Amino acid sequence: MATRTAALGSAISTGEAASHWRTRTVAVVLLLAIGAYFWTVSRYPALYKKYSAGTHVTATGAITFGTVLPVRATMPLTQRVWRTSINWLQANEIGMTFGFFFGAAALTVLATLPRRRTRNAYVNSLLGAAVGIPLGVCANCVAPIGRGLYASGMSAESTLAAMFSSPTLNVVVLAMAFALFPLPVVGLKLATMLVMIFVFSPVMGARMAKPVFAAAEECAIVVPASATWAEALGTTAKSYAKSFWHIARVGLPLMLLAAVLGALAVETIPQSGLHAPATLGGIILVALAGTFLPVPMAFDVVIAYVAMSRGVALPYVVTILSTLGIYSVYSFLVVGKTISWKVAAAAGCAVAALGAIAGFVAMGMR
Repeated sequence: MATRTAALGSAISTGEAASHWRTRTVAVVLLLAIGAYFWTVSRYPALYKKYSAGTHVTATGAITFGTVLPVRATMPLTQRVWRTSINWLQANEIGMTFGFFFGAAALTVLATLPRRRTRNAYVNSLLGAAVGIPLGVCANCVAPIGRGLYASGMSAESTLAAMFSSPTLNVVVLAMAFALFPLPVVGLKLATMLVMIFVFSPVMGARMAKPVFAAAEECAIVVPASATWAEALGTTAKSYAKSFWHIARVGLPLMLLAAVLGALAVETIPQSGLHAPATLGGIILVALAGTFLPVPMAFDVVIAYVAMSRGVALPYVVTILSTLGIYSVYSFLVVGKTISWKVAAAAGCAVAALGAIAGFVAMGMR
């Protein structure tokens, strides 16, 4: 942690903050421009299309809604893994691009602010959830944004809450869940998500809390004051480039690794067991697989509905719905490199455990 602090450490004093208004204004405009373009051109139209499909919504890929390369069970494992990896990268192309560019912009904006957290871990978690809900990106694409938020000096609980809330509490995804599943099933999913955001995140943040408002914030960049708008533009451009590199140098290699690991997992995990009666061991295995697999936005809702419509036992359906999509191997890798590997492992274990508990509860439902 000392190495990380030394690498990222810089400070913006309260007295200097007022002189950053030009740079902050330019950075905010950049942030909003990136967000508005993605949300209006890509993300929300795509989500609304899935919502409008209703019970006819489908997924043709193993961990993607569509495919660019066909994958057949008769192919050798290496070929299936390679093709599934390419399909995953293509499916996440737009979302990942947004994640890297928006994450860098968020880091640039937050670096101009004197304070990025409060003294209350629960308030910090609420703040993180408020940031994450409208983002509209999956657990994979939100990971670079989370890295940017944490590097800016936001608390661990805010970062985790933003990463958990973005793929699960989005209004369109929730509307899809309520439209496709009985209320008790959606209730179990929401309960697990709220525990992750408002119990796990603040508890984990409190365990690794540092002195708040310390003299040196964990900021990846230094934003000097700008006396003119021309200087503000130049300063923002330089700060943004540094922020982007800070996120991309870790996020891009791990993205390629996650593509291969996710493809390898989905192509080797036997799925025939889902059609057998639900067992405690089976629920645990489904929970572990759901926590690991890197799937796109709303994929958890679609796959769980397809499984339910094909007669898969309700405990397995609930477990899939409660674990798939909130976390992934890519989230784990980025959180591990950004916050700590203990936090990354704890988050994965918590998601799997809560999903399994939801599955156990569903065993008593009719």
